[in-house]
Amino acid sequence: MKKILLVCAAGMSTSMLVKRMIDHANAISLEVNISALAIAEAKGKIKNNEVDVVLLGRKFRFQKPEIEAVAQGKMPVAVIEMKDYGTMNGQAVLEFAMKLLQE
Repeated sequence: MKKILLVCAAGMSTSMLVKRMIDHANAISLEVNISALAIAEAKGKIKNNEVDVVLLGRKFRFQKPEIEAVAQGKMPVAVIEMKDYGTMNGQAVLEFAMKLLQE
């Protein structure tokens, strides 16, 4: 089971996006683990290789180099598209994560 981590400020909007991603995964019978964590907690999970892909909320796009350094190239790290984050498009964000996992 692939593990997708969204890095956020543990805000309400990211938890709504996670729910929509999970709803879409269930609708297409895709087994994934999707969670959202604040940046400090996320770094520990990333460092310990407990996730397969890291998606950053728009507010954290400037911290991408820092997160990539923690990931040490062991997993993809990307910023969620503004339009998908803004519209809470769980399907598009899930498809983006799965595409990153295939690269």
